[in-house]
Amino acid sequence: MTNKRFLLVAGLFTIASSSALADNVGSCGWGSKLFDGQSGLAPQVLAVTTNGTLGNQTFGITSGTSGCTQDGTVTSTWKTAMFIDGNKQALARDTAAGRGETLDALALLIGIDDTDTQAFNRLMQENFASIFPSSDVSAGEIQTALRAVVATDASLGKYSAAI
Repeated sequence: MTNKRFLLVAGLFTIASSSALADNVGSCGWGSKLFDGQSGLAPQVLAVTTNGTLGNQTFGITSGTSGCTQDGTVTSTWKTAMFIDGNKQALARDTAAGRGETLDALALLIGIDDTDTQAFNRLMQENFASIFPSSDVSAGEIQTALRAVVATDASLGKYSAAI
């Protein structure tokens, strides 16, 4: 029983860590500088390991060096990915209509202000074909397309980092 709990916790930690790696190697710390521009699992793991082993990311954040800043925001997009994955069909339906409960929930999850919700819904509807290019599009592809669409909008671009 204890082993099953340990495996569950280890699995959840691995998933959370993998999600964090997708966006959070970033540009802070020596590891990020050494492996700058490289993609894939190995460079990300080596960058994080370098930062963690040498402790330079923590030092960089507190001192504002090594490409780190003190005004950074901790973000995670795994909730958005999970929401899209669990509500893909309803989200596609609401996106095509430009309104609906699922679209409202996504806007809330992303942190879109009430004053920007209509613009978000309209942007989603106008870009339905690029966000949902086929019926078998993956949640990850939807999230990537959604982030790109929102990032290019002058008034809504500020929300793209939360997607």
